[in-house]
Amino acid sequence: MHKENTISEDQGDINSSQQRLLYHQSLDKETRYWLEEDAKYFFHQALSTPVMNVLSKTEGPYIYDLNGKKYLDMHGNGVHNAGFNNPKVVEAMMRQMNESLAFTPRRYTNIPAIQLAKKLAEITPAGLDRVLFCPGGSEAIEMAVMLAKQITGKWKTISFWDAYHGTGYQASAVSGQAHFLKGNGPMVPGALHVEFPNYYRNPWNWTDQRAIDDEYLRQIKLLLRNEPDIAAIVAEPISSTPVVPSAYYWQQIREICDREGIFLIFDEIIEGFGRTGKMFASEHYVTPDVLVLGKSLGGGMLPFAGIVSKSKYNILQDSSIGHFTHEKNPLCCAAGLAEIEYIEENNLVENAAQKGEYLMNTFREMQEKYPIIGNVAGRGFHIGIDLVKDPHTKQRAYEEAERIMYRCMERGLAFKIIEGNVITLRPSLVLSQDQCEFIVNTIEEAIKAEMK
Repeated sequence: MHKENTISEDQGDINSSQQRLLYHQSLDKETRYWLEEDAKYFFHQALSTPVMNVLSKTEGPYIYDLNGKKYLDMHGNGVHNAGFNNPKVVEAMMRQMNESLAFTPRRYTNIPAIQLAKKLAEITPAGLDRVLFCPGGSEAIEMAVMLAKQITGKWKTISFWDAYHGTGYQASAVSGQAHFLKGNGPMVPGALHVEFPNYYRNPWNWTDQRAIDDEYLRQIKLLLRNEPDIAAIVAEPISSTPVVPSAYYWQQIREICDREGIFLIFDEIIEGFGRTGKMFASEHYVTPDVLVLGKSLGGGMLPFAGIVSKSKYNILQDSSIGHFTHEKNPLCCAAGLAEIEYIEENNLVENAAQKGEYLMNTFREMQEKYPIIGNVAGRGFHIGIDLVKDPHTKQRAYEEAERIMYRCMERGLAFKIIEGNVITLRPSLVLSQDQCEFIVNTIEEAIKAEMK
């Protein structure tokens, strides 16, 4: 039974529910043994331990359990844009290690780091041409916000409720989820929040998109009038749920930032490198002052992240916003460059756009048939299916979503539930048409079973 205020519904499905227990009991003896060992030695967390299963291999768009059963993985923690264990990435890493250059002390540089920085300057939106790397997404958010504060001389931020930007203190502060704030005491001061535009679940039950946008924009304008010293607005251009704002909304935000001398920071740690049907989600909208990247930047193999910003902000030579041991790690950079090249050479951005449109259209056709589907939203291979008990009240279908998830797992389809009831689909960009048809057929069969 779903219980309010006990398990986070922000970032993942419930990992201590009765359904999870039943799923674990259905697993074989060896798998249960290793799950128990995992639970014995790792700190327990609502979103990671206890874990779901034990994997033996990850390859292409698939994950494999200890029995060799494969699951088409719709989550991948966002690292598998070019597929797990991508051969081009593996080859690049092996070559780099064989050259005896897998690490460079911070006071030196190396050719893979320069090549990756140059590549990012070439493929990111025009005007973004200065790069800084770091080990992970949380640190990249920290660097982006620090850059904004240093350049503007201001110290407050506006970000969005329900967003997740990482677990560092500043990253958690600009996130908008109690799950990562509770119990920590005072966080980084000046972190202000507003609601993210939501056309399906807006609190006024309005349907006029422009009116909805203007009301959400009013919240930001109110803060700007009453809170001086705003350095940055921090956001995902499309939320991780996903919720897809209008072009008008981000155009208005861009104008506000330009007028008020505020940095616009786009967190594309999840959405970057083709997921939304463009190389970067910001290309659907406007160019930010700082683009934050991660996850697939490490080639699906290594933790790596960074920021891309404008040359005119390269004026902080007497201070540091990033100072990391692995700042220019050549192994990470070789993996990241190979990942990007593979995406380009195999037209994976176009694949995500075309097949993502097929998935969206098919799920919207299913929405007409099954009232449990309240809403379908997304771009490219970044899709959310909002399950409801009643299409009129929009009451979230928590238990139903969880049962559907486990039915799909039984059939070899793995995905994550966000907000307790939203099926989120973020597959590898290498998906074939047959695999897309498997996704929609599997989810439809699971929904049919739930509605009997």
